[in-house]
Amino acid sequence: MNHQHPIFTVETECQDCYKCLRRCPVKAIRVENGHAMVMPDTCVSCGACVEACPVHAKRIRDDFGRAKQLVQSDRPVYVSLAPSWVSEFPGVTETGMVAALRRLGFTAVSETALGAQEVSAAVAADMARPGGRILISSACPSAVEYLYKYLPDQAAAVTQVHSPVLAHCRLLRQAFGEDIAVVFFGPCIAKKNEADRHPDLLSMALTFPDLRFWFGQKGIDPAAITPGPEDRFVPERSRDGALYPVEGGMIETIKIRGAVAGARYVTLAGLHNIHRGLEGLTPDSLTAPLFVECLACEGGCIAGPCASAEGATLSLRLRIEDYTRWPEQAPNALATIPVEETFAFGPVALPHPGKTRIAEALKRIGKVSSADELNCGGCGYNTCRDFAMGLIEGRAEPTMCVSYMRKLAQKKANALLRCMPSAVVIADQDLRIIECNELFGRMFGEELSQVYDVRPGLNGCLLAKVVPFAEMFQTVLKTGREIHYDHYRCDDRLFNITLFTVEPDEAVGGVILDVTRQEFRRDQIAQRANEVITRNLSTVQDIACRLGEHMADTEILLRSIAEGFAMGDGRHGG
Repeated sequence: MNHQHPIFTVETECQDCYKCLRRCPVKAIRVENGHAMVMPDTCVSCGACVEACPVHAKRIRDDFGRAKQLVQSDRPVYVSLAPSWVSEFPGVTETGMVAALRRLGFTAVSETALGAQEVSAAVAADMARPGGRILISSACPSAVEYLYKYLPDQAAAVTQVHSPVLAHCRLLRQAFGEDIAVVFFGPCIAKKNEADRHPDLLSMALTFPDLRFWFGQKGIDPAAITPGPEDRFVPERSRDGALYPVEGGMIETIKIRGAVAGARYVTLAGLHNIHRGLEGLTPDSLTAPLFVECLACEGGCIAGPCASAEGATLSLRLRIEDYTRWPEQAPNALATIPVEETFAFGPVALPHPGKTRIAEALKRIGKVSSADELNCGGCGYNTCRDFAMGLIEGRAEPTMCVSYMRKLAQKKANALLRCMPSAVVIADQDLRIIECNELFGRMFGEELSQVYDVRPGLNGCLLAKVVPFAEMFQTVLKTGREIHYDHYRCDDRLFNITLFTVEPDEAVGGVILDVTRQEFRRDQIAQRANEVITRNLSTVQDIACRLGEHMADTEILLRSIAEGFAMGDGRHGG
């Protein structure tokens, strides 16, 4: 048999939002590498994490395949149908529901409320015993597990009686034989734990969503089906036991089986309310019994983790009350079947680390004084010290602390801003400065520098009053396109400017570098080069000029020599 815990996490889909941890009343969640995993030993299967998970990474164990195989076997398979089916399937008659379930292949259908009536009879008999004492209901498996694990001082007051579904299984086996199989359908995840602990009574527990899926797979519409004469609940229809899925319903059924003079009855719905209501309670001052009906789900089973019916809880309750048949006379306050139960849950061992270890754990998340302990609940724990306990036990990771991670990110960002050789500024959609580094705060005049001394980062300052080119930031916000200028002249200064989108339509950033001095040096170098070139040109021209004069003189000399030689030749020939 598959004894995997009823609730598990699909790691690849977990988005490390810690919402499940915030909702878990017992913090039975271990975070590993950002993934929130259920801890079976401390979980009470209330299903709060399943309801809370926004991406449906928390899943319920799928027993649907095993149920189909069981129905297809030769074994007679009976349905134990939770009484909240009335609120879950509005417009469906009892005969229509029976007919639909029988078409799925089930031998017969019976109401879990019949078992609830047996439980009420056993508790009523216990209430009739003289003496003041506290009796706590055992009908809700999540509530029982919570009491034994987290309120062990009150566990002794839990009535040692089967839950309605297990009592119903005994009743069905007594009526139809020990060889039958029983499959439960209802809004409760914790019933899967009961099936795992009592496979001799309950073969498996499925949810209402499972039943809806099965109907859809087979093309069955319970509201449109035409029932036959054999489509009736067996061995009979329930009466007042149908009230169990609403707050106070169990109390009503106990009272009609014999009200005890002076006895008091209280309903506590929701695990937090159970804890607040019972912690420290003692029967010392009681002269008559006090019965406490404990339900893990606020609103009762009609608001269970696998109840998908729409509408106000009150309207769902009214449907249940309208369906309930009150007995014409007070039923016998004796159970007709054995319903005794023994619970073997042990208390959860709570750690008790010393102050030194807690202080060390708090220091890991940057909390060195009581003022640092924000108790914001972002990590999922109620207080920073509870979170520190989780760190010590290995159930939590430092990255879960939102304030710590924000401060860490801020420190890293500030370090980067300080180390950058350029001025950096980030502004919001209204062009108000979100953050800037010191270079930016000192770049645009002494007045701004003084403001920066008073308000480092210039948070909230209007960018238009700081820089003369704020309209360029607005352009980036509107268009989403980056703007870059190599030499943007502003008065007698030159800037290299790069503007970019940080968050579309929300934030814009700028990196600004004053290149005035660099450009001035370049101008000086260019001017000196021009001067050198001019002087060199003058020299070359002078040299060229002098070379020209020398060439002319040489030409005259050579011509005169040539002419002299010519004249000499003439005189000699005459």
